[in-house]
Parts: sequence; C-alpha cells; structure tokens
Amino acid sequence: MLPEGTCSQREWRLEPTVADVAVIFGGPSPEHDVSVLTGLQAARALRSAPSATAGGALRSLYWSKTGSWYEVAPDLEAEAFVEGVPRGASRLELVARPDGGFVEPGGRLGRSRPVEVEAAVVCCHGGPGEDGTLQAVLDLCGIAYTGPSVAGAALGMDKLAFGALLRANGVPTLDRLAVSPRDDVPASLPFPGPYIVKPRFGGSSIGIDVVADRDTLVARLGANPHFAAGAVVEPYRPDLGDLQVAVRSWPTLALSTIERPLRTSGGDILAYRDKYVAGEGMVAAPRELPAELDASLEAELRRLALVTARLAGVRGVARLDFLSDGTELVVNELNTIPGSLARYLWTDPPVAFADLLGSLLDEARRSPTHAYSAAGADGTVLRSAGSIAAKLG
Repeated sequence: MLPEGTCSQREWRLEPTVADVAVIFGGPSPEHDVSVLTGLQAARALRSAPSATAGGALRSLYWSKTGSWYEVAPDLEAEAFVEGVPRGASRLELVARPDGGFVEPGGRLGRSRPVEVEAAVVCCHGGPGEDGTLQAVLDLCGIAYTGPSVAGAALGMDKLAFGALLRANGVPTLDRLAVSPRDDVPASLPFPGPYIVKPRFGGSSIGIDVVADRDTLVARLGANPHFAAGAVVEPYRPDLGDLQVAVRSWPTLALSTIERPLRTSGGDILAYRDKYVAGEGMVAAPRELPAELDASLEAELRRLALVTARLAGVRGVARLDFLSDGTELVVNELNTIPGSLARYLWTDPPVAFADLLGSLLDEARRSPTHAYSAAGADGTVLRSAGSIAAKLG
C-alpha cells in the first residue's frame, strides 16, 4: 500500500496534452543533490497551484548522476533519491532534433512515444544543467524553458568571463587571474596574498580554496579535482562579507529583498555547508533578511544589481552575490539558477512560490530564448563555389 498522499504509478503517468509542463532536476553535476531539492520544491508548489501550469499536466523529469533521464512521481521526497534513481521511475530519452524532445523508448517491437512538453522549469544547478548544455538541447528540440539562455548560462558559469564583463563596463569587482594545473603559474602574481582559488567553471562554493601564497596555490591546483578545467585566483579579503539579492526578469526587471547569509561552519568563506546542508537547500540556510544596511550602500547595491543583470542578460530568476565591508561594495558572482530558485528572498512585497513559478513559465512561453532560421541560405554561395578539389589545390 502506498503512503497517504502518494501518487500511484497509474495516477502520475498522465496522458500527454499540448500544455504539459515539466520540472527538470538533477543532472551529472556536483550540485546534483541540491538540484533534486529545488526540483521537488518546484513540483510540490506547482501541484498545489494548477493555474500556474495553465491547466496542463505536471511532469517531473529526473536527470540522473550518470546522465540518464527518467519520469518520476511529482510528490516524491528527497530520501527517494538517496540511492540514485527512485523505484518505479520510467525511463526516458532526450532526442536533440526539432521533432525530438523527451520520448518513452519502445521495446524491441514497440514504437517510442513522445512526452509532449510545452514548457519546462529548469532546476538544475551547476554542470551541464546550468552551463548552457541543457539549454542548447532544449532549444534544438523547440521546448520552451525557464532560466538563462545558452549565452547567459555560459557567461554565468565562467567566472573569468563574467569578471571581465564587469570590469570592462566599470562595475566594481575583485581582480581575477586565470590559472590552470596544465600551465605555469606566474612567479609573481599581480596582487598580494593570501588568495582565494575557485573553479573557473562551476557554481556554488564547491571546490573553493583559500591559500596563503603562490607555492600553496600551485600545490592545490594539482590536488583539487575541481580545478582540472581551469581556475581563477583572486585576492582573499577577509574584511568583506557576503550580501545577496535575487533578480527576476518577468514581467519586468525587479529585485528582491537583500539578504546577508551567515557563516556557521567557521570557515574563511561562505561554504557549501553554510548554504545547503540544512535539509531544504537554500531555504533553511541561516541569514539576516532583510540585511541591515546603510541606506546609501543599499541604494548602490540595487543600482549595481540592475546594471549587472542587464549586462549579463539575466533571464528568469537569478541571484547576484556581492562582497562588502559596509563601505566598499563589489560584485562577486552571478548564479543563474540559484538554490530553491531564490524563492525565500521575495519578501517585500511577498511573492508566493507558485506565483514566482507561474511568471517563469509565462516568460518561457511568451519570450522564448531562441528560434533557429535558415533565412538567407538560398544556395547562391553553393552555386558559385566551383570545385572543392580546386580550392584545396
């Protein structure tokens, strides 16, 4: 017998309609577990507010740690995913072509059946769910989705490129230098130690190290697996504390209440444990909300947040992380798919999670990220090309 309130397999495998909405979560990323929490929260909120899905069926699509796809019941608890794919999950495939999308594979003699998804709430943190990879596949399939575009996701995931964008447009940020375990680190760095070293491509606080000097930096580059694809090194500023604000792009560009996340792990930085290891992802993390700020500092933070959001092409709901000592203020990072979709930050005025998700889906439908076109490819160049062999001679 199923526990009270749990969907049976027959109940949750609904017949598809043209208006089905999917929540996508998980993925082959170090932030897989946090993504599961965000996805389950989103699915629960959407189930409680059918109007947010425009009356369509709700599908929960789980992306496993190994990269396989499954449809699961939308009311599962986190413990169902502890050992991997939940019991009763239905295997899916994601086919990257205009008539593709999610399909239920057929058996040896059966035909595959499409899973009709009109729009998807993307709840994947880090890795291919937040770096533009998943977004590109959904674009190819013609599936509308929430959150960043391919370009916006890639920019937000690349700490070096994001920092360079800010600096080129006069937005204050810390100095940032690219380093790699495959290349020699300069004998003299452009700023004094101690240093903070971060994976160049990655979200959250996973893989970050604080090192005292260049020699320790070189040693950590070779020992920390998160630096394999490259890293960035910045001056470590223990005098600067964390401030965060969420940005939403629909129906108009807007900012949330500002929070001051609190460090409980006793470390040098706001660590992964501070943010997520509290049972509910970012929702239960300790914080001062609203942050008690000088009025001029708050006004400047809000101004810089809007400037940065426009420069980075923020779409959906993102979170901007700042560092400040109460006077100095610098933009640190952009999180394009934040934990719990930053739902806990919308307190003034309050925004219900279902309403936030509804606006995300509205943006996905009304303002798609991309539409491919072959306009202009009329064959003129091919007709005048002549012999390929002659061009290679």
